[in-house]
Amino acid sequence: MPFAIVLAPEAVEDLRRLTANVRATVRSALETHLRREPEKTSRSRIKRLRGLRRPQYRVRAGKIRVFYDVSGATVEVFPIVSKSETESWLAQFGNPE
Repeated sequence: MPFAIVLAPEAVEDLRRLTANVRATVRSALETHLRREPEKTSRSRIKRLRGLRRPQYRVRAGKIRVFYDVSGATVEVFPIVSKSETESWLAQFGNPE
């Protein structure tokens, strides 16, 4: 069963700001990893975030990180940020348990 991928308005803006080749890499990662098995963690690609209620997961697409939650058959994508901005975004917007 394929999951529906829903981009938050913030994620849409983040995606628009990326260059075309990076945007293609991110879209490919979203389709490849989040459409079928968004909760299947791996050593390098998908991580379940510990100590946070929201966002629940992070997927890596090159130097870009995409944070998302899974609820039912829907994957809700929040921000799309560069690796260097990850810690500051989580500190500001991450919802601890």
